[in-house]
Amino acid sequence: MKEHPPVCSTANVVELWMTVNNRAMGMWLNESSTDDFILLGIFSHSPADLALFSVVMVGFSVALCGNVLLLVLIGIDPRLHTPMYFFLSQLSLMDLMFVCTSVPKMATSFLSGRKTISFVGCCIQVGLFVTLVGSEGLLLGLMAYDRYVAISHPLHYSTRMNHRVCLQIAGSSWAFGILDGLIQMVVVMTFPYCGSRVVDHIFCEVPALLKLACVDTSLFETLLFACCVFMLLLPFSIIMASYVRILGAVLHMRSARAGKRALATCSSHVTAVSLFYGAAMFIYLRPGRYRIPSHDKVVSIFYTLLTPMLNPLIYTLRNRDVMGALRKGLDCCRGGSQQ
Repeated sequence: MKEHPPVCSTANVVELWMTVNNRAMGMWLNESSTDDFILLGIFSHSPADLALFSVVMVGFSVALCGNVLLLVLIGIDPRLHTPMYFFLSQLSLMDLMFVCTSVPKMATSFLSGRKTISFVGCCIQVGLFVTLVGSEGLLLGLMAYDRYVAISHPLHYSTRMNHRVCLQIAGSSWAFGILDGLIQMVVVMTFPYCGSRVVDHIFCEVPALLKLACVDTSLFETLLFACCVFMLLLPFSIIMASYVRILGAVLHMRSARAGKRALATCSSHVTAVSLFYGAAMFIYLRPGRYRIPSHDKVVSIFYTLLTPMLNPLIYTLRNRDVMGALRKGLDCCRGGSQQ
């Protein structure tokens, strides 16, 4: 009697892929350096996680394309060469760096099974993340001040927010974040790590690494908490003060239509602030004893992937100038293709 070949079902393919992946990971871990860290990540190798991984990669692609498109539109359209869009271009640049710092490494680890990251690579991740969180937080705060000047002092806007002031605002945001990132990166590099080097997170983050240190880190954790409070609450206080002034100016406007238009220009910024600060405060303003790794992973995915993905959509779909620049660009592309 003739034997039939085994049926190649989806479940068998997934099981075979998981087996090969786990063996490759085991071989890699045996050969890896003792100085390397192991990032557990958020994915296992179940069919459900394959679907979740696909969703994350779609989000990464949307964030990448959306922020690049926004940068291109602001660069080529003269109507967008204003302080507000200059700050928006800096925000898009920061969001691009956010997603490119974590997601490619996470995807490579998942596909190859090599979940290790070198000590130097881990420290660089720490420095980049702290830098970007600090820079973006301060930039969002100063963008609120820009909206306050535009609404409360429209006649003096061009003089108060001139090119030099815009460069100073952007430069101070980057400098503030870079300084804090360098300090925390250097401190993390000086701690001795012994025993388990398994980081229960999707990327190298200071609180997750401190759990692996061989020395008492309570003093540094206290200083880190105070630093995070300052980094987040200082820009947030600028935002609150700016919007209190904006609301006061809107209430004194004689035209209700002008008031609605003024608030509409702030709606995109308020949405972006809510997304960023909601997740960042949940992560960094909680004492260590209340931290749960699974919660930190989910929220970290939110502000490292979803926020950079949603920001271009928020500022594009709710902004007539950006939509006009996009339509103009598409028309030029169609005209060029028809010639």
